[in-house]
Amino acid sequence: MAKTLCLSKRSNDVDSRSRRQRGAVAWGPRTRCIGSYACTSRFVALLLLLLVAGAAGARNPLQSEDTSSPRATMESFFALTEEAARRYYEFRDSPSPATQDALWQISDKATGLFDLSQVPPAARRKVADETFYLIWEIIGRVELPDLADIPDASPGKKGDEPAKVLSSWQIPRTEITIARVEEGPRAGKFLFSPDTVRRAPYFYELARHLPYVRPMLIENVYAINQSFTGWMIPLAWVEALPDWANTLVLGQLLWKWLALLLLLGLAPAAVVLVYLWARRRSWDGSLRSYLRYLSTPVAILVLAALLWWFALAQINVTGSAVEVPDYVLAVAKGIAVVWLVWLTASWIAEAIIASPRIGPRSLNANLIRLAARSVGFLAVFVLLFRVAHDLGVPVYGLVAGAGVGGLAIALAARSTLENFLGTLNLYADRPVRVGDFCRYGEDPSPGWLRIGTVEEIGLRSTRLRGIDRTITTIPNGEFSNMHIVNLTKRDRMIFRPTLALRSETTAEQLRLVSARLRELLLAHPRVTDDPARVRFAGFGEYSFNLEIFAYVNTSDWNEFLAIREDLHFRILDIVEEAGTGFAFASRLYHARDGGLDGERQQAAAKQVREWAAAHALPFPDFPADYRKQIMGTLDYPPEGSPEADN
Repeated sequence: MAKTLCLSKRSNDVDSRSRRQRGAVAWGPRTRCIGSYACTSRFVALLLLLLVAGAAGARNPLQSEDTSSPRATMESFFALTEEAARRYYEFRDSPSPATQDALWQISDKATGLFDLSQVPPAARRKVADETFYLIWEIIGRVELPDLADIPDASPGKKGDEPAKVLSSWQIPRTEITIARVEEGPRAGKFLFSPDTVRRAPYFYELARHLPYVRPMLIENVYAINQSFTGWMIPLAWVEALPDWANTLVLGQLLWKWLALLLLLGLAPAAVVLVYLWARRRSWDGSLRSYLRYLSTPVAILVLAALLWWFALAQINVTGSAVEVPDYVLAVAKGIAVVWLVWLTASWIAEAIIASPRIGPRSLNANLIRLAARSVGFLAVFVLLFRVAHDLGVPVYGLVAGAGVGGLAIALAARSTLENFLGTLNLYADRPVRVGDFCRYGEDPSPGWLRIGTVEEIGLRSTRLRGIDRTITTIPNGEFSNMHIVNLTKRDRMIFRPTLALRSETTAEQLRLVSARLRELLLAHPRVTDDPARVRFAGFGEYSFNLEIFAYVNTSDWNEFLAIREDLHFRILDIVEEAGTGFAFASRLYHARDGGLDGERQQAAAKQVREWAAAHALPFPDFPADYRKQIMGTLDYPPEGSPEADN
């Protein structure tokens, strides 16, 4: 590579010396005039034409390249080669961002000479730049006709018949074609054809060993382009590399491959570190959380832009890797913008819901979240289509084809679509989440086996682990239509037993038991005071029924079982203290049963009479001051248990 660069530095001297030794090369095919005054004059005239065209381009940088005919396209091409050579020497003599940017403008102008309709939009600029130097090198090694022999604009009419409109022109004895664009925004322009752009590397491999047939402003221009680097990478660094690093591999120097792979490894690693840092705290919808999560897509945008700029402007990738930075940038931008839109939509929705007028669990809140997700999904699809289009995927054809084949696909994949829509319903409604304990559907078995913990909600099905430790997989289309009871979301658990007291129980005993049970519910520290009721519900076939209704202040099932057990033991004590008992089925009354305790029965009657005499009968409810007096006065855990002191 060092030899090539040194050759490029001396290219002006080589060109002038070659002109003196060989003379100029004529435009005409198979005509090489050595020492011929006429040929030299022709070349000087051509060179002056190119210089004038280049100077005109420099004076009017906003003017587009003239491609109105094959001749105009060739003239514009050679004017652009002269301008590229001049700007290259300026950069070589004084490397700086300004001189390199001026050289980069050649790539923008080159896009006006080539039909890039079959090149993905993301890579057109770099492909045009690569093709420009390839064609420059090829044309320098093949015979060209005189400028006058290259077709100009359509001559109009010949006699009374309209002339045939020229569709293409091919450089003699080559397959390099300048064709007329038939449709699109550049219709009517004569550009190097898409096939020429695609096969330019192949043409170069065939012609690279041929001698030059005319003096070149820069010899071995494509080899120089392969070894070219930006102003941040000094030439001395490149020349200091070992010979193996300058080996060409798939059209690019080996050291450039290694540098590109290093960049492609470091950028994702940095994004992963930022992502892990952002996920140290969970998403809560606040501005701080939004900004923290926003760091990852912003890092993707910044690092992708830096990677693209360094790979193209400093390393100057060529050959098979010429499109890699553009594709990486397009994909990274798509991912980052989709991420940004999704986060922003979610944050805006949560910010609106945080208003005091909107309950976080209300229907309005759910509708706002659904609208935000819909906007996010729409933006995701639009951006994905845009990125796919930039990468060359025919998305518009796919969308049109989807309308034609949509019905057939819907019929063939009806169950799949049902499950997908069920997934969207589960995602929108969020009846359960992973880790929730729930009851689902109707269970015909007495043991309620259709109850378990949600382990996974996939795109097609939901997995639940039952209380028997088995895994149940239910398609989302079916699961979303079930009656789902989310037991994890309970803030309290209901305590609702019915006590069946013996039919021999007196009215005073019933009143005493009811009063003592109400005191128990009010005094127990783990039972909520509202509602906490005990009512004489009615008469059974062989019992008097007392109905208890209260909530235990816990959402943990195991803790509820312990509290319920404590309440049951205390209920047994109250029933026994009142001198009554629990009823048995009528056929069991013939067993050896001593009946009710007479003394306690009389004590219960006496207590009720005392309440009535003092106008303190606790029916239908306790006075408010007495409720406050006994509220939470019981010990729980009860006295004697290991945790009683706590």
